Amino acid sequence: QEHLVESGGGSVQAGGSLKLSCVAYGPISTTCGMAWYRQVPGNERELVSIIMLDGTTAYADSVKGRFTISEDYAKRTLYLQMNSLRTEDTAVYYCATAVKTVRGAYVQSPECNHWGQGTQVTVSS
Repeated sequence: QEHLVESGGGSVQAGGSLKLSCVAYGPISTTCGMAWYRQVPGNERELVSIIMLDGTTAYADSVKGRFTISEDYAKRTLYLQMNSLRTEDTAVYYCATAVKTVRGAYVQSPECNHWGQGTQVTVSS
């Protein structure tokens, strides 16, 4: 059965860097993009970044220029390099699959609805 396992979270001071990793186990449809979401208690889960099979990427405005998403297909591993971290980046980060709708939104679908267990990222001032 397919599942996703994240690692790399931790505590860092503002301005620092962290790199998250997500290993995919089991078959995942090639129609799925690989994404990072984050969630703060009491808030909705938000899309941080996504990379599609053709290599196109998208980022939340709040992380553009600071975060970089990448994927090693041979290792079935997704990465998120996070630089210039801010206290507002503190959240639980989730690896997930998603698809792009015809209107350009990224959503889960019956085929692309895999989630990792989450990894905590804490940025202190």
